[in-house]
Amino acid sequence: MRLPLYQIDAFADAPFTGNPAAVVPLESWLPDATLLAIAAENNLPETAFFAPLPGDDGFHLRWFTPTFEIDLCGHATLAAAWTLFHELGFAGPRLRFTSQSGPLFVEREGDSIVLDFPSWPPRRVEVTPLMERAFGARPLEAWAARDLLCVFPDEDVVRAMRPDPAAIRGLDHVCVIASARGRAGGEFDIVSRVFCPEAGMPEDPVTGSAHSLLTPFWAARLGKSELRCRQASARGGRLLCRLDGDRVRIAGRAWLFLRGEIELETSA
Repeated sequence: MRLPLYQIDAFADAPFTGNPAAVVPLESWLPDATLLAIAAENNLPETAFFAPLPGDDGFHLRWFTPTFEIDLCGHATLAAAWTLFHELGFAGPRLRFTSQSGPLFVEREGDSIVLDFPSWPPRRVEVTPLMERAFGARPLEAWAARDLLCVFPDEDVVRAMRPDPAAIRGLDHVCVIASARGRAGGEFDIVSRVFCPEAGMPEDPVTGSAHSLLTPFWAARLGKSELRCRQASARGGRLLCRLDGDRVRIAGRAWLFLRGEIELETSA
């Protein structure tokens, strides 16, 4: 059995930036153990698998880290949509995916791809000594939904911090986010970094799903519905996010890195 494989840099300004994702289109679903083995072999932050829905024009989309299946992933959704639009000839203006997080929609908008994701407004939680140890700096505030958001005084603190992976793991969230306002008069409204040690990623290069939390939080804090966002990892990523009721629209660009094939034993 041979399966197509694409590797896409998502939320990327240029090749070798953004967040790499593998994309594996399927005609029908393989066993979960096989999907996880493929994701582990790819050893990228996420591998996206999708298959057509019977009698429908939509697709079922799933995402796997090298160690487990995750319930929502933005950059791998963008990569899957890019593959359908640019490699597999999907001609419509809008894709519809079903997922563990409900329906997700994706549109083309110029050179960008726009994700329509759920909004996750966080609740305020207590700042703890473990958070301070985790980041090497004391957060001003802490907020939680699926992920944990720690707010810091300014962009420079977020960019310079050297987190402790063991302490980050102890915070017991899928992703742990450090964020601050962008510099006054700067290019970005907000800056963030995202750490996901439980998913095998000490630092995630660019995390679309984290902006399901960041967007409603910072939209309320800054009094604006559209945000220019920078994820300040070593690779770096740019996202344009807009709060739209109970949804978040997340736009970014993508670049193809490779096309290939996976060869599996027929008993897989």
